[in-house]
Amino acid sequence: MERRRFLALPGLGVLGAVFAGCSDYPETPEDSPVRRSQRLVSYGDDPNQVAELYLPDGTPRGVVVVIHGGFWKAKYDRSLGQPLSASLAEAGWVAWNLEYRRVGNGGGVPQTLDDVAAGIDALAEVGDLDTSTVVTLGHSAGGHLATWAASRGRFDQWPERVPVTAVVSQAGVLDLHAAYDLGLGGGAVEAFLGHPPGPADDPVDPIRQAPLDVPLWCVHGRSDTTVPISQSRAYVAAATAAGGTADLLEVDGDHFELIDTASPAWARTLEILDTLR
Repeated sequence: MERRRFLALPGLGVLGAVFAGCSDYPETPEDSPVRRSQRLVSYGDDPNQVAELYLPDGTPRGVVVVIHGGFWKAKYDRSLGQPLSASLAEAGWVAWNLEYRRVGNGGGVPQTLDDVAAGIDALAEVGDLDTSTVVTLGHSAGGHLATWAASRGRFDQWPERVPVTAVVSQAGVLDLHAAYDLGLGGGAVEAFLGHPPGPADDPVDPIRQAPLDVPLWCVHGRSDTTVPISQSRAYVAAATAAGGTADLLEVDGDHFELIDTASPAWARTLEILDTLR
């Protein structure tokens, strides 16, 4: 892999709503320390193998890897994670807004997973970051990837250099079989896997890797019709029954409420992170 490149990321203006139903997000103010700290880091040769680094003003509380959703599809990108990353940096966290190859631009299994693993491990090469606390936070399909990332070290294909120490899944797709049966994302699971899910896909299906070896929180809107709350309820039930540490925070709102930084759901998510440091 080529040497990591640090490039100033001019402007980093948030592109606004990508999904119908999202409100527009304001850009980070020009005079904000968070705005001045933003950098683009390449962790591979593909244009999608990049992450945006947001540094807080002062000593960081830890690192949060932000993994955007969009049913693993190329038309959705890291702009979804920019408001969350800016909010996290304002709250004292290093935010690592991770981009990755997706279905339609070279992604799917295993490429998407390879990128998420490599993108997290690239934190070891970023300056003097303390990676003793690394939380993965993902929305929708990003919740799948955030949860999977905490189990990746169980498999020789994805050796861990930077382990995940906690997970926050925001309306995550955590049971690929159930998601496939429900046709979530218009057949997104089959497109991501390259086939209908079967036993060979257990290493990439979070519910079949439950429990994790680290704590996990599921945050899910009760009125979510995009990824039903049954996904989080089933995962937490399976993980706790197997002796794991997993909690479900049910909130008012739909699928997109969770990534609105002005929402009570996001405030509750920040409160979860407060318990970690």
